[in-house]
Amino acid sequence: MDERELTRLLERVRAGKVRVADAVTRLKDLPFADLGYATVDTHRALRAGFPEVVLGEPKTVEQLLGIVGVLAKRKQPVLVTRLSAEKAEPLLARWPKGKYHPIARIFELRQGRPRAGVVAVVAAGTSDLPVAEEAAVTAEAMGATVRRIYDVGVAGIHRLLKRREEIQTAHAAVVVAGMEGALASACAGMVGIPVVAVPTSVGYGASFQGLAALLAMLNSCASNVATMNIDNGFGGGFYAALVSRTKGRR
Repeated sequence: MDERELTRLLERVRAGKVRVADAVTRLKDLPFADLGYATVDTHRALRAGFPEVVLGEPKTVEQLLGIVGVLAKRKQPVLVTRLSAEKAEPLLARWPKGKYHPIARIFELRQGRPRAGVVAVVAAGTSDLPVAEEAAVTAEAMGATVRRIYDVGVAGIHRLLKRREEIQTAHAAVVVAGMEGALASACAGMVGIPVVAVPTSVGYGASFQGLAALLAMLNSCASNVATMNIDNGFGGGFYAALVSRTKGRR
């Protein structure tokens, strides 16, 4: 239940269209639903504007079906991240209106109409696409309009320069890069919007599974860069979508 739905419910109670007892039934599992193995935060959409997101990788199919069922029953948008295709199949069978994004490894069930602004997702190379797509699908699920600007790494920086206006006119950008992670600074130095840098574990030996890119992004000389953890496309997409909700168009 989000703020709009709660407001409508209370207005219907005030107008005598919904009995108080029925409203209590709908509200009785706030702020959480206890499944024994999970305590699902059913209040988060009301507090934060988007429901709890489910990390799918370590959970069993039975646990996922139960948790997703709680959110789906309450007409909340559902996002399950880091989900294998095998685990996605039972979810798609139960909720055929859902969608599985294989590159992002995300199961999504759209319900309601969350709204956000424009987010540019910028990726250095094709190898970074799983993380970039995780960010893009997450931002879209939160209601953002996403511009995908892929394969524009600094080894051929003219590709990035050509797309500068697309990035500048977004409300926020997610910049995804491995190797030395220079793309975040290069991109942020060209635009006047918040940039969320996401280092990836893509790279050769001395990249240390993304640590080199992470340190480069943390030490960016561009003052409009905030950095996520290695391979955290979900965090980058979520944060950028939140920023885009309140950011004025430039």
